[in-house]
Formats: sequence, C-alpha cells, structure tokens
Amino acid sequence: MKILVHLCCGPCAITPIQTLLEAGFKVTGFFYNPNIHPLQEYLRRRDSVALMAEKLQIPVIYKDDEYAPKDYFRAIVFREANRCQICYTLRLERTLSIARRGKFDLFTTTLLYSKFQKHEQIHSLGQDLASGGRVQFYYADFRLGWSKGIALSKEWGLYRQQYCGCLYSETERYAQQLHKPVLGQEP
Repeated sequence: MKILVHLCCGPCAITPIQTLLEAGFKVTGFFYNPNIHPLQEYLRRRDSVALMAEKLQIPVIYKDDEYAPKDYFRAIVFREANRCQICYTLRLERTLSIARRGKFDLFTTTLLYSKFQKHEQIHSLGQDLASGGRVQFYYADFRLGWSKGIALSKEWGLYRQQYCGCLYSETERYAQQLHKPVLGQEP
C-alpha cells in the first residue's frame, strides 16, 4: 500500500518512516509546514528532512512554494489558545489533498512521534478528514520508538530543533530567558 507521510522534521520522521518501511508500505514523505518560524528554521528543518530521506531512501515532496506563515497567522489570529488544532488541520488537510491527487491509499503524520503533540487531537482529526473517502488515515503511536529516533538523529548529524515550530512555541520554549539578568545591569 502507498502511504503519504506528512513530515514535520527529520528527527521526528526516522522512527515512523522505518516502522512503515518495515511493515511493507511504499512510503513517500511530504514536507509542508507553514507554521514554522522564522524562515531560517524552516530551511534547517527542510534540509534535515532531506538528509533523513537520503538515509532511509524515500522520496519526498517539498512544497516550498507553499511556505506561507502569513496564512498560518491568519488562521490562528484571535484563536491562539487553539493554535495546535488549527495547525494540525492546515497540515493534515493539505497532506490529504496531495494523497488524493497522488492516488495514495493512506496518509499519516510524523507529529504522532512527538511526546509533545496532542495525539488524540491528531488521531481524531485524521479520522474525521478521511471519513468516507478513498484515502484513509493511518494511526500509529510512533512514540514507542522515541529513544531510538533521538539516538539515530544524533548519529546522523540531523538538525534537532528546540521548539515545535511556530512563533508561539518558540516564545514559550525560551520565555525563561526573559527573567535572567541583563549583562551589565544589577539584578
């Protein structure tokens, strides 16, 4: 069976791709992430995906022409508290669209690898999007290979990001630095 896998980054893709290949799926990756901010971060993650794809010998569809953070911001403005659900929807809807056009049997996402993502929301959304259609959502708890994926990403020298990808997650990740004393100023 042909499966299209939404790829958020190289490190998170290792375990899901290996698992799917070992299960006999014909895997194609799809890198589409309008949420990633800033552009340099997007490029580092895209390059990391390319290295992972080379190592695992899978084709990847890149949609750099669709990198549009302004679309992401428009979708979440005044809905920031629900930004993850909106972000999942943007990415999975586009993945399903590509899967339909490419005559894939299934679609899934490497977001299901991360311990930091909302698994039930992703699972439910994928099922809802696929409901009644020819292309079905493939759910697996890829977190089971968390440690192995981290070890391989380090061994392969893949860029390992420190936040989910959006401006909000970056701010949350580094907010504690705002409380450190400014150099040259007394506390």
